[in-house]
Amino acid sequence: MDYEAYLTIATVVTVLLTLLATKIATDVILMGALGFLVISGILTPTEGLYGFANPGVMTIAILYVVSAGLKETGAIQWIAGHLLGNPKTTQQATLKVFLPSSFLSAFMNNTAVVAMFIPSIQEWSKRTKVPASKLLLPLSYAAILGGTCTLIGTSTNLVVDGLLQSTQGLSLSMFSLIWLGLPLVLIGGMFLYFCGDKLLPNRQGAVEQLDLAREYSVDVIVDKSGPLVGKTIEEAGLRNLSHGYLIEIHRQSRMITAASPDTELAAEDRLIFVGSPECAREIRLIRGLAPASKDIEKLQITHHERCLVEAVIGPEFTGLGQSIKNSRFRTRFQAAIISVSRNGQRIEGKIGDIRLQVGDTLLLETSQDFVGQYRSRRDFLLVSAINDSTPPAFDKAPTALIILFTMIMLSATSLLTILESALLAAGAMLATRCITVAKARRNIDLTVITVIAASFSLGTAMTKTGAAEAIANNLFLSADLSPWVMLGIVYFLTVIFTEMITNNAAAILMFPIAIAVADKMDVNYLPFVIAVMFAASASFITPLGYQTNLMVMGPGGYHSRDYMKIGLPMSLITAACSISLIPLIWHF
Repeated sequence: MDYEAYLTIATVVTVLLTLLATKIATDVILMGALGFLVISGILTPTEGLYGFANPGVMTIAILYVVSAGLKETGAIQWIAGHLLGNPKTTQQATLKVFLPSSFLSAFMNNTAVVAMFIPSIQEWSKRTKVPASKLLLPLSYAAILGGTCTLIGTSTNLVVDGLLQSTQGLSLSMFSLIWLGLPLVLIGGMFLYFCGDKLLPNRQGAVEQLDLAREYSVDVIVDKSGPLVGKTIEEAGLRNLSHGYLIEIHRQSRMITAASPDTELAAEDRLIFVGSPECAREIRLIRGLAPASKDIEKLQITHHERCLVEAVIGPEFTGLGQSIKNSRFRTRFQAAIISVSRNGQRIEGKIGDIRLQVGDTLLLETSQDFVGQYRSRRDFLLVSAINDSTPPAFDKAPTALIILFTMIMLSATSLLTILESALLAAGAMLATRCITVAKARRNIDLTVITVIAASFSLGTAMTKTGAAEAIANNLFLSADLSPWVMLGIVYFLTVIFTEMITNNAAAILMFPIAIAVADKMDVNYLPFVIAVMFAASASFITPLGYQTNLMVMGPGGYHSRDYMKIGLPMSLITAACSISLIPLIWHF
């Protein structure tokens, strides 16, 4: 290898270590790597920026608009409402969640599917008495597996197809992957059906008797000039709340716990309630109670324009590790934090002193525009209004589904390419007002697009400098191994990369290595490329490996060990199925 190959490998290693060891935004790290490769002369500007013109990357950007149209019209809730039903057992509930979510994920953005199903499943779990913790992780896994069935099912598939087009002149069709994707869905679904109830936690405790998926504490002050002063707890209507209960009263320097219904309220008593997110909305309707947080008073938003919002902290939130006070959360987002839930449990203590972590679920008081502004931002994984004043336009749901079906048919019959059919579908969503132009812009995740496009520069440099070929020579071909064994090595190495970094970056880094391995063994490269494609999506073991895993962590009250407990066997089953079937479908 010459110095450029060594420099490229050093750049890739630096990117991996930086992603793992620092909290620098992923797009910043990868754009920095792109800039270094261009400035050092390893890549020309055209080569470095090629990812931004790749058909796969552009298709991903356009499909964000199509997915947004389905989301805004409530098409997903419409389907979910018809299919969820009333199961009698946890196994039946798992199946009713798994089937529609895996089907929808085959044709639209996985993140959108999971984001729309989470509140539906939480509400559904209360009605069916099946804990949400038994259903939300299967929802994420169903979205992952369903996305492997079609070329548009996940961004990873489109990225790898874009690489195939640019390097090998080969383009996969819409349903090329279904021969492996469908068996994975069936096997994964059977595993969750028979083993999910045993391996998934049941986090119902004393507070979860209210059928809560997560728990918050809400602090309020008895207004000294209000009508509640001198009234008992029962007279004030605080005895039988639907979504929470009064846990303690702070009166001057003493604390009253387990207060009886006859306890009289005094001016400026601090009342601590525990319950679901709806508890905060319920308490706000009681005249004579004021928020205890001074941040709420400082919000520059008129009272009638405020609403309650639930938000899950994402891995690229700028204040990770900082206290809420030091992160200047209220000033930055014009939102006051009422309470914080971590792993399904409320965090006690002063709000301003809490240090925010990835997966923390915040209960916010903010403006009605907050959801629209930050739903597609990388600061938060999931943003949803507790009492949404702008319900979906359900009357347009059939139109959105017809547009989706037309896009699929045009692509599947090869009348149009996937990029062309996606462009037509996005235009139809806008033309029929399934989504507005402003909302379409907001739903295109430019950070994800930047990460994927910038990652292409690493793959290009690996191929151009011969680094990928050298890795194939020195690492993989040190022994006389069969193509089947080599396929397994490529698959498991991709899985390891995926659990450590993003799935798309893992696929882009492994693609040139897979091609080099196939060339050295003088066999068909397609089985190795397909292995990279599927392995990059098979992230079940950690919450950080795939975005949907992290999205359900807070609402499901999961711990990292829960992912390992059910995700490791799921990963091994998926690997065994993939490695066994790939050479039978795409021959060496």
